[in-house]
Amino acid sequence: MVSDSRTGRRRGFSGAARVTRRAPIRILAAGGAALLALILAGCGAGSGAPVWTGVASGTSSATAAPGGPTPGGPAASGSAASSAATARGSGTPSPGATSTEWKTYTDPAKKVRFELPAAWIVQSTDPAPGAAPGSLRLEVKKRDGTFVAALATGLPVPSTAACDPAQAKVYSVLNSVPAKVPFADGPNVITPRFVFRVIQGYKFFGSFGLTALATAAQDGKACQLSNLVPGPAGIGGYSFADTTEVAPPSTETKVAPLKSFDSLAQASAYVRDSGDFADAQRMIMSLAFT
Repeated sequence: MVSDSRTGRRRGFSGAARVTRRAPIRILAAGGAALLALILAGCGAGSGAPVWTGVASGTSSATAAPGGPTPGGPAASGSAASSAATARGSGTPSPGATSTEWKTYTDPAKKVRFELPAAWIVQSTDPAPGAAPGSLRLEVKKRDGTFVAALATGLPVPSTAACDPAQAKVYSVLNSVPAKVPFADGPNVITPRFVFRVIQGYKFFGSFGLTALATAAQDGKACQLSNLVPGPAGIGGYSFADTTEVAPPSTETKVAPLKSFDSLAQASAYVRDSGDFADAQRMIMSLAFT
């Protein structure tokens, strides 16, 4: 298990989100005719439309995802197929991403970009309540409309709230991988990570996403988990996760988008075996601010 302790802190965001340019001829060679169609569609988009770029099949997040783990670095080990595996001692490993065709989404204002499976879609929605002017909120869904995750920028960074021990619930970190994304250092800030955490209520409720805020925990218990990164000026707090704040829902509350499990072992099996989880992990870790 990995705690949310303030260890391994590094400097803020300098050079954290680099953009990797791929030569068109290399992309075409890797992707063939289907990839050419994706690139032509992206090039034909107007200035007010998102830009889509094909990503060669089989490219791992360790080698192709700006903001993702660097091959041979602390967040990557083994072959490219194991790019979604967890860091050393970070709990249950996840499988490699299962989708064979990927694309890169760039928002119309060219503020952010990330990879996602070719069959998934991105929808721009109204910014989150309280977000700064000019903020983004992008929802990623599967082809059938199933919600996967949302990217929101310009979010206020909450202060650490006191946790009533009587309300605190046991939580576990089942997956934790260092993420190369920009962040602003400060009180209660840790090195950004992609995590999957489970908090116990009437069931075991799991959530995944980026975080750089230490959890106010005592004896392995917490009242709330935060999937939020304090970003530098111009970005503000941001979240790329299934939900920004995690707390055990009541029996009368809608559970989604949290994942619910009957046991911790079942939650571990989801992290270990789910292709959807592995795809979401690669997508979120590929985030780059351009």
